[in-house]
Amino acid sequence: MTASTDEPLPIEARSGLDPWTKAELPLAPTPHGLGWFKAVGPGIIVLGVSIGSGEFLLGPAAFVRHGLSLLWVVGIAVYFQTIFNTELMRYTLATGEPVFTGFMRTRPSSTFWAWVYSILYFLHVGWPGWAGAAAGAIFFLFTRRLAAAADANTIYLIGVGAFLVCAAILTFGRRIERTLELLNWILVAAILSSFLVLALLFVPSGTWAAGVLGLSGFDLTRGTFDFFPVGADLFLLGALVAYSGAGGVTNIVLSNWARDRGYGMSERVGYIPCAVGGQKVNLAHNGFIFDGTPEEMRRWRGWWRIISADQWGVFCAGAILGMILPAMIYVTFLARGTDIQGLGIAAALAQAISGTGGALLGGAIAFLGAWVLFKTQLDQLEGMVRAITDILWTGSSRLRGWRGGDVRVVYYGVLAVVVLWGIVALRMAQPFFLIQVGANMAGFVLVVGAIHLLYLNTRLLPPHIRPPMWRRVMLVAMALFYGFFVVRSFASLLA
Repeated sequence: MTASTDEPLPIEARSGLDPWTKAELPLAPTPHGLGWFKAVGPGIIVLGVSIGSGEFLLGPAAFVRHGLSLLWVVGIAVYFQTIFNTELMRYTLATGEPVFTGFMRTRPSSTFWAWVYSILYFLHVGWPGWAGAAAGAIFFLFTRRLAAAADANTIYLIGVGAFLVCAAILTFGRRIERTLELLNWILVAAILSSFLVLALLFVPSGTWAAGVLGLSGFDLTRGTFDFFPVGADLFLLGALVAYSGAGGVTNIVLSNWARDRGYGMSERVGYIPCAVGGQKVNLAHNGFIFDGTPEEMRRWRGWWRIISADQWGVFCAGAILGMILPAMIYVTFLARGTDIQGLGIAAALAQAISGTGGALLGGAIAFLGAWVLFKTQLDQLEGMVRAITDILWTGSSRLRGWRGGDVRVVYYGVLAVVVLWGIVALRMAQPFFLIQVGANMAGFVLVVGAIHLLYLNTRLLPPHIRPPMWRRVMLVAMALFYGFFVVRSFASLLA
């Protein structure tokens, strides 16, 4: 449907996309007790990604090297990302569209923003470093030693195998988002409970106190606030800030998962099904909007209750807990100043624990690390393919008509291209360096995304569902916070 040439185009259609269609906002679920586990979902996927990126790799590398006083950036970063996430979901609740589509609705044109966010997505997560890092943990499981430079080819082959298994998993099930959701509930429960048990068994009370005080920037060992330790690796610190939580396009693709979950207007749009076990679904390429009647606003508040629980109760609480627990465990077993970067980073804790808790416990930690990183790679791969598919689906009528309008053809075509690139990219550098590069790009994406989202939600959305002023201020503060670390990080590379 397009607007008449005799009438001015609606603001959401001025970049070349079709305007929204007026529709009634579906009723929100009213969960109680254990029913909340069925109502929430996208937040657990993003939390699963964050545990594998910041909490298990970048956080430990930074805290072991510079101390727990750096935990102050975690609380601030996760708070800002939770605000950002709920604003992403505001747009999707209201329209049924992923935010990438919303960004394409702004000037100068949908094509311009399609290219911008596709490139940013590629620069952020187009490097399959998590599969390579998982390979280091798998290597330790079979050899009982850390991988060295001479083992680089073996690590590469294991990493490629893990990456191909990720791609294979995405072909099975009915709804891809639901498959990821179920896997992440298992992942997060296993990881957080395992780290809590380890912390209770091995972490001394002084380290518990240092971890809690570290959230304020206080270094207990030195008795002073130490927000930026002397000689800090600013490139690593920039990566830590971005990946405290999810980071970058991983946050933005949350709205794609919320769309496929059926939140708000998404119930009218459709979802991306699996190739095996799924069936063809007519995925709408443009969304809907609702009037601000009392009944519609009552329904809106019901949906806002759901996403608030999903983000504050699942993502925010889980991300902070998921960062502080492994941080305390790592600094308990590894001396401050230790550099744990390299091929063996995912197995460094396992090796250290083997000397205290025995080989069996060390092997269990290595298995846990391999599973965490493998699952993170799975989520990142699916998120990238999903985002690019949605961008192509929205922007190209020719693709929507290809093969009878079956979105699975586009999705799995994009997946094939990304997998081929990943096999090449794993050869280009060590996995941990690839993750740091992606994480620092994530910080830049959060700067751009926060400002763009602010514009989107305050200009395109109708007044009755626009964010309140305090949320607008928080998005600006978020852009300044991440901008500060992005500038310092990249300046350190040029120094």
